[in-house]
Amino acid sequence: MKDELFRLIDILGILAFSIAGAFAAMQKRLDIFGILIIAFITAMGGGTLRDLLIGDLPVSWLRSPVYSIFIVAGAFLAMVFHNVIGNFQKTLLVFDSLGLGFFTVAGIQKGIAFGFHPGICIALGTLTGCFGGVIRDISLNNIPLIFQKEIYATACIVGGFIYFLMDGLHLHRVPADIICIAVIFVIRMLAVRYKLSLPSIYKK
Repeated sequence: MKDELFRLIDILGILAFSIAGAFAAMQKRLDIFGILIIAFITAMGGGTLRDLLIGDLPVSWLRSPVYSIFIVAGAFLAMVFHNVIGNFQKTLLVFDSLGLGFFTVAGIQKGIAFGFHPGICIALGTLTGCFGGVIRDISLNNIPLIFQKEIYATACIVGGFIYFLMDGLHLHRVPADIICIAVIFVIRMLAVRYKLSLPSIYKK
């Protein structure tokens, strides 16, 4: 059951981030190959770095073709429906926020499976959630969101703390996962909606 739940969360994160990556690529008017590449690096960048750091080799997408299939499916869904959806920026925000939640939980669970300290698990979750977006933004010549004043990685960290708080209260894993994903998603959406950010050290 645990392995099946982890796989489901991982696949949902891959779908969300591949769609987000595809919309980001379409904002830059890339061709189909470029869209697929950006979708792939957005979906697999964080998980690949995480697996390399903890020595879980070969990395996940090399062990199973299922990941690549879902990435291609997500990218093509974005390409097929982009005219219907219209607003790339809002759609990108929604799917990026969903992917952030799913992949943060997936990274935390991978850390737990390897027996790491909760702080390390939260760091792995944050890395898994954020790093694909970093590679995507750099590839598209944008400043990565994690380096801007927007609340991004902070949402992952808060979600991670809540995850282990619920674990300490012996809450069942499924509701704990759902609550953690929802908290990260809501924090990210509210931060953008109300222009919330961390305190600045620079004078205006």
